[in-house]
Amino acid sequence: MWFRRDLRVNDHPALLAAIESAETVIPLFILDKQQISEAGEKLLAYMGKSLRSLDESLANRLHIIEGDQVEILKELIEKHQVQEVHISTEYERYGAQRDAKVEAAGIKLVRTGSPYAVAPGRVLKPSDGTAYKVYTPFYKGWRAHGWRAPAVTPKKFDLVEPTAKYRAFPDFPEEAGSHLIEAGEKAALKRFASFEKNGLDSYDEARNLAGIDGTSKMSTYLKFGEIHPRTLLQNLGESKAHDTFRKEIAWREFYADVLFNNPMTDTEYYAPKFAQMRYDKPGKQFKAWCEGKTGYPFVDAAMRQLVIEGWMHNRTRMVVASFLVKDLHLEWQLGERFFAQHLVDYDVASNAHGWQWTAGCGTDASPYYRIFNPIEQGKRFDANGDYIRKYVPELAHLASDQIHEPWLYLDGYSKGYCERTVDHAIERLESLARLQEIKADKPLDPRA
Repeated sequence: MWFRRDLRVNDHPALLAAIESAETVIPLFILDKQQISEAGEKLLAYMGKSLRSLDESLANRLHIIEGDQVEILKELIEKHQVQEVHISTEYERYGAQRDAKVEAAGIKLVRTGSPYAVAPGRVLKPSDGTAYKVYTPFYKGWRAHGWRAPAVTPKKFDLVEPTAKYRAFPDFPEEAGSHLIEAGEKAALKRFASFEKNGLDSYDEARNLAGIDGTSKMSTYLKFGEIHPRTLLQNLGESKAHDTFRKEIAWREFYADVLFNNPMTDTEYYAPKFAQMRYDKPGKQFKAWCEGKTGYPFVDAAMRQLVIEGWMHNRTRMVVASFLVKDLHLEWQLGERFFAQHLVDYDVASNAHGWQWTAGCGTDASPYYRIFNPIEQGKRFDANGDYIRKYVPELAHLASDQIHEPWLYLDGYSKGYCERTVDHAIERLESLARLQEIKADKPLDPRA
């Protein structure tokens, strides 16, 4: 059983298939040098803890080693007379190419299940059999397609004892000052049980409020496969809150489907014409954005949360992305890469297409005119300023009616908070003017 993005024992079809096909199973994780070199430090630190958790679930018999996948698999196949290598199907470009390379070397891979409730490429328009390009009809098709119930948990199975060579657990230290969530399948199930009890029924309203713990925090656990989306979906009802949570899972699956059908859009524009737009070169303003020193409290709180926790509230992900592209006039790929270096829940499809959606060049049905106002977003989704106070202590002394616009008050800058890098009202108009340059044949939307 070759583990990759599925570091769990529960609801694991590929593991069940491996157990059913043989008397003994070799649980294996191969550390990939290329992926390690490209991954952020927080993600690697989290992965190291998750692997320890998986090993504990497997009675400390996880085989773990760094090296070339083909060479390692061939060595184990020869040593233990292995007949089959079981995997969960991968759909992202890198994973799919890696698995194709392994098969080309003559190694038999048995694919069972995937990291999704409905695998990419399955949900198609009934009218012409093509992929959906807009989320809402995809969601309807996704629900109509449906998904299987969670797989049973294996009760007893025999695992091969690893030699010392195959106990090469990585030492990925956690960054100084960072505070990551607890890793592993047990932590995922515990967090979700708590969310079901305390947060699910109010999710539709609470999920947007940055200052409270109103989201499920499942994104990291889904990224590493410590929990499967079917487990999250199985007990959902039809209330607005439950359906809103279901739709968030569907967004993840929609973006995976979009990337599967448009494999280069992890780095290239989904709407190619936006590559022709005038963008600025990254400089001091980009550095200020990365450091959470734009002078806009809600934006800065979010960017500092990212650097400390390796996670950012979903509402603020949209706000900071809009600010980078439409207030600073920088290309979305710069922000996507910065997120990739810091997010513990970094998922190539969700990250790239979340950025493209907010940047206005992605799958949004009426894209570019949506320009988030960083002041009003803060007032609406952090009304008391609790989120800002937590991450921007220079503003903690201000009252809730002052904290979103410190430049209006004598005491606003007394604790060293930075001045605004740009004027949002001016840059909003500039952003729309640049849009007009590539859409000369279309008038501006009157709702803008």
